[in-house]
Amino acid sequence: QVLLVESGGGSVQAGGSLTLSCAGSGNRRSACMGWFRQAPGKEREWVASVDSDGKTTYADSVKGRFSVSQDNAKNTLYLQMNSLKPEDTAMYYCAASTGGTWYGPFSTGSFAYWGQGTQVTVSS
Repeated sequence: QVLLVESGGGSVQAGGSLTLSCAGSGNRRSACMGWFRQAPGKEREWVASVDSDGKTTYADSVKGRFSVSQDNAKNTLYLQMNSLKPEDTAMYYCAASTGGTWYGPFSTGSFAYWGQGTQVTVSS
């Protein structure tokens, strides 16, 4: 089992920054960690991922503005969000893949474990 707890969400004005954290615990090592978001009335969408080798990938909508990183010693995943836009408003979730069927770092189906989410609201 893997337990994930997000923190760091909040309300900011457009152009501002936030850093989300995802603290992980459990007895299984993650092969890949990801951030996803879901706005009201919309499907959950992929934001960014980092694999066990440290390779990062980003959705086009956040590329150049967001940065994903992980601190293995602290078992914590981060999402640094800069130049925030109102369209970034959503509930943000971290997710962990520990193996199993793999559909790519951008697919919700690849991730078996999810946090409870943290709300990010960006006002114009």
